[in-house]
Amino acid sequence: MAVPALDWGDVFSFEDYGALLQLVANSVIAGAVLGIVGGLIGVFIMQRDMAFAVHGVSELSFAGAAAALLFGGSVVMGSLVGAVAAAALIGVLGSRARDRNSIVGVLMPFGLGLGILFLSLYEGRSANRFSLLTGQIVSVSSPDLGWLIGISVVVLIGLLVVWNPLRFDSLDGQSAAARGVPTAAVSLVFMLLMGLIVAVAVHIIGALLVLALLVTPAAAAMRVSHGPLAVPLLAAAFGFVSAVGGILLAIAGTLPVSPYITTISFGIYVVCRLVAWRRDRALRLAVATQESRAVAA
Repeated sequence: MAVPALDWGDVFSFEDYGALLQLVANSVIAGAVLGIVGGLIGVFIMQRDMAFAVHGVSELSFAGAAAALLFGGSVVMGSLVGAVAAAALIGVLGSRARDRNSIVGVLMPFGLGLGILFLSLYEGRSANRFSLLTGQIVSVSSPDLGWLIGISVVVLIGLLVVWNPLRFDSLDGQSAAARGVPTAAVSLVFMLLMGLIVAVAVHIIGALLVLALLVTPAAAAMRVSHGPLAVPLLAAAFGFVSAVGGILLAIAGTLPVSPYITTISFGIYVVCRLVAWRRDRALRLAVATQESRAVAA
């Protein structure tokens, strides 16, 4: 039996693209804000080696959103409560990396199992369930947009307020504590800010793939730069391109938004790795050439 060939017209269709773009204008704005703020906070997530914690927080955020969906509450508020509760638990109980990973390992299956339980009891539209896991570009209403932008602004302001002590603590926690930086308080504040932005990410890209906007852009930026200003700016730019570009492609497609966002984000990371490899290779060749000339002289 012959397998039918893939028809790209079933994947992309740009008919009535302008009208469709107007329908998802809220999602484009929310994605742009999320990409920028997520890229900025992702730099600290990478410096503090907390990518695993992001996934743990997202699972509890998913459980909170699923509970809100089941009981008829606000999905944004449900995901927000779940994410902040998980972030607070990790921040308070996981001061050391070993403790933190253990707590995240316990919270992840609990949150995922709880979320699946709530979704299995939900008798509404199946698209609503699926969107919590993989994102949904048409799910951002005007009231939700206000909440999402407000949360993102709070996270951005919070980051700016604690930027210097947070950066010091992220790069050298022992020295920061010795200099009088309240590292425990800084860590807890950071976890709460991360929980807030994870709740926003779950609403846009889904619980399973939040790492694509909170980790991958920062990881890509750190491959091509080490500057204290260049890395956050690059991470924010990469996050913006991934989120907005993915949503703009998803408008013309039949797939959920998450595959587009994750593909763009991964593509940027691969390009950055290649750029870093070529730069490091050229640097090694230059050093080897100088050493050879020094020996010959």
